Amino acid sequence: MTLQPPRRIDIRDNRLAAAIIEHAVEYAILTMEFDGTITSWSPGAERMTGYAEAEIVGSNFSLLFTPSDRSAGEDKIELATTLRDGRAEDSRWHVSKNGGRFWANGMTMLMRDPDLTCLLKVMRDETPAKRADEQRVLLLNELNHRINNTLATVQSIAEQTLRGREVSSETRGDLAGRLLTLSEAHRVLVDENWAGADLHTIVRKALAPHAGEESRIVFDGPDVRLSPPQAVSMALALHELATNALKYGSLTTPDGSVRIDWNLAHDGAGGRHLTFLWEEHGGPAVAIPTRRGFGTRLLARTFAEENGGRAEVQYNPSGLRCLIHLPLSTREEALVLDLSADPGQ
Repeated sequence: MTLQPPRRIDIRDNRLAAAIIEHAVEYAILTMEFDGTITSWSPGAERMTGYAEAEIVGSNFSLLFTPSDRSAGEDKIELATTLRDGRAEDSRWHVSKNGGRFWANGMTMLMRDPDLTCLLKVMRDETPAKRADEQRVLLLNELNHRINNTLATVQSIAEQTLRGREVSSETRGDLAGRLLTLSEAHRVLVDENWAGADLHTIVRKALAPHAGEESRIVFDGPDVRLSPPQAVSMALALHELATNALKYGSLTTPDGSVRIDWNLAHDGAGGRHLTFLWEEHGGPAVAIPTRRGFGTRLLARTFAEENGGRAEVQYNPSGLRCLIHLPLSTREEALVLDLSADPGQ
């Protein structure tokens, strides 16, 4: 069969409007009086709610609201908002004819026309996406619970094992502090649904155990989002630097201080890069250590694994200085952003 080219149709043609309503079965389309009384009902509305047009026209649209929403007056609020602003949007659970619930995103609009004045409501059923999102949140909460329990178990095992081996309280305290920092970093990620973490929050959480020194530790920088692995790495690095400053560095003296600064830059290929500076002032004279401690090894190893990141520790006589370079874009992201890159490479 040969298809004929479509004829030109005026968007204002009443037949086109009727055809759209008839075929848009994924949407519920209804008209209402200003008090919410339903005056017309589309096939899509019947499919979504289970109500046939003959049994629902003349009823109030509030019957689609849950009992709790009706008690809270949400249906009346939607009508009042529409009459005041010309439109009102809602995303909520609704009730179908059989008592089941469906999640719909809808828009109620005020129609003003010389021959037609009414309210028009259009809804789309988004129940599958909502159910999937709720399942994701449920699984994420379970994962968070298990991670927290695992970290608490590890901390308890480590404490009991080291105490049985007569390990010094200082060493046990160092390990407990590191595990606590790891736990706090995970809490930040939990709050953000593991989508990353804000650097300001990571810095505040990592320095919280040293709240008594807050007047001597100042930090400043733009808003930066870190990936989950980067957030954990940064939290551990800050813990080691703060602990070192309290034991051997600038925070061992009354006039000592720490300045933390960071900045965000974009390179020519579109990649994003973070520079992070920890700088101590006013402490005792610093000498290059004869051996690398755990903190130094952690800094060097952790950030070297972050797609070309690196940490440079400088033992200046005036105070320890640590500069961290961290790429925030993956290599694949940088290639996509680099418009000058050869597509064949």
